[in-house]
Amino acid sequence: MPGLPECNSTSTYLKVATMSTPVPARHDAMQPSASETAAPGLLPRLAAEAFGSLFLTLAGLGVPLFSIPQSSPVPAALAAGLAVTAAMLAFGHVSGGHFNPAITAGHLLAGRIRAGAAAAYAGAQLAGGLVAGLALYGILRTLPGIADSRTAFDTVTAGFGEHSIIQAPLAAVLLLEMLGAAIIVAVFLGTAGRDNNRGSAAPVAVGLSFAVLLQLGQSVGNLPFNPARAVASAVFSSGWAVGQLWVFVAAPLVGAVVAGLVFRSFGAGSIPAGPGGAPAAADGDAGDTADDLASGAGKEPVGTIPGKGATAGKDTTRGADEAREFFEGRRG
Repeated sequence: MPGLPECNSTSTYLKVATMSTPVPARHDAMQPSASETAAPGLLPRLAAEAFGSLFLTLAGLGVPLFSIPQSSPVPAALAAGLAVTAAMLAFGHVSGGHFNPAITAGHLLAGRIRAGAAAAYAGAQLAGGLVAGLALYGILRTLPGIADSRTAFDTVTAGFGEHSIIQAPLAAVLLLEMLGAAIIVAVFLGTAGRDNNRGSAAPVAVGLSFAVLLQLGQSVGNLPFNPARAVASAVFSSGWAVGQLWVFVAAPLVGAVVAGLVFRSFGAGSIPAGPGGAPAAADGDAGDTADDLASGAGKEPVGTIPGKGATAGKDTTRGADEAREFFEGRRG
């Protein structure tokens, strides 16, 4: 071609192809690496669930237990709802922010968490709630004005019949517990779904829903809509509380199962997790991420630009073909 020195087309093509091969971008020290953004393991998630459940139980039982009605600026129900919001904002990115066996059961039925992880979550939540109940019980034992700590705990423990403020029968308490738990689980699943970008709205939506339902349940019989909190309060109360505990464990789980199955039937439940993605960790299924990475799922083809997939490889091949045609004189 006029104006260009003669050269070996084959060697020139190899040089051009080599120059057009993308060079991996250097890691920015100010940005987290892929290993740093990987989904948390099971133990950190269980620790987050236990600590969050401890916080929720401490606020949900402690505020009404030690508050003075004439000088309490925040109602007990609102304080518990704010605690839910704060705990989800603080630990939701680690474990998903369930802090409630009913919510975990809803996720299990909706296909967003595996059975083994769900059982571990429930155990961590119960442990956190029991630690909070033990702490409150210990505080009550130190107060000189309270002769019987278990009797004091009775005032914040869920109950029906003669142990309900309005003498609500078993049927009314069962219905309200199931309906309230179903609403909370539905709000959680609807706002914290992995297929949308509205995860930041979940803490506020769940916290407000929880506060409203607790205000309603408080007037009926201190309904907790949370089996972990119900267990924590019943263990440190009088004997009647343990006898009625089955209602406040079974009813919210039934409501959660209904909500989870409804979401699953609508196709809004099971969503595949992306390797290393934060949403998978938020819903408690980060174990799938580790399996995907170990098996090589999600890896991009060799020679592609990271983050652009196979399209980048096609662009590179096309550029090499155009360079070869140019040096062979077929392109002007």
